[in-house]
Amino acid sequence: MANTRLEKVRAALAERNLDAVLVYKPENRAYLSGFTGTAGWLLITPAKAWLITDFRYAEQAATQAPAFEVIKPESTVAALLATLCEQHQINRLGIEGDYVTVDDYSAYEQALGERDLVSIAGTIETLRMIKDEAELTLMRRAAAIADETFSHILSYIKPGVAERDIAVEMEYKMKKLGAEGLAFDIIIASGVRSAMPHGVASDKQIAAGELVTLDFGAIYQGYCSDMTRTVMVGEPSAQQREIYAIVLEAEKRGVAATRAGINGKELDEVCRGYIREHGYAEAFGHSTGHGVGRYIHEGPKLSVRGETDLLKPGMVVTIEPGIYLSGWGGVRIEDMVLVQENGCESFSKSPRELKIL
Repeated sequence: MANTRLEKVRAALAERNLDAVLVYKPENRAYLSGFTGTAGWLLITPAKAWLITDFRYAEQAATQAPAFEVIKPESTVAALLATLCEQHQINRLGIEGDYVTVDDYSAYEQALGERDLVSIAGTIETLRMIKDEAELTLMRRAAAIADETFSHILSYIKPGVAERDIAVEMEYKMKKLGAEGLAFDIIIASGVRSAMPHGVASDKQIAAGELVTLDFGAIYQGYCSDMTRTVMVGEPSAQQREIYAIVLEAEKRGVAATRAGINGKELDEVCRGYIREHGYAEAFGHSTGHGVGRYIHEGPKLSVRGETDLLKPGMVVTIEPGIYLSGWGGVRIEDMVLVQENGCESFSKSPRELKIL
């Protein structure tokens, strides 16, 4: 698997007229090599691939990254880079310009002398947008963990229970099901707090008559899931039913419209347009969705701001419209879907109809 990904990087390297690329961003490093340690640099040329790490991770690196030669620097990484560049005629080196710190850049610049440092920001991230079958298998399992957790937590949501306690139980359940961690801090927002799209779980207690938004995801073997459901504690009011129905229909339309060949702006408008038609344009202020993979927010973006790149088969994106009214509350419904040639596969299987607890 890593060899196929290396071939793609080497093709990108040739297109940019680079002699090598240096990869340090954790998600990119793990994607290309399989190495999951917290310290490591990949140096990739048309013919060679090195994984630079220290004593703590040398054995792990050799096991996880068989396509790479593992090297332990004797002094600094910058000094080792200088040696490798000299030995292998590397004169144009691609670096992750959106991730390398100023201090690291200065060290590389000083050690490498007259050699050119060229930003490859976004290059590997673009490759990561298209998931292969191995990645999709892991993402389906991450989504299944979230589904099982949602089903489990419904019996815990009742008046008097704190949002934070619900979040703790959800984290425990996901880890019991095999998750290695949370894709992001669990959002549990009840009552008027549900008007906050990113209302991370607080000490507030659930009360009867409230909507409760749950946005959460698992990390399974390095890959994230992302799902949102909004539930009702007690009998909903007419307005709560109305707003939920609008968001649900917008989300269903977005999922139905997801396919290869549509772009992010067009897909955003499918959801946003329906909400606008019902008078809540100003209450939907975030994007309709985003890509998911090794990182919870990846490309492509599904937003009103002009993302016109076409969706392609193998991309995994979220569809998550919402309506948020300050002082009243909010509703969001989100599914994670796989873009296919003539439609999409939803990884999120939990029912979307209003659940009344």
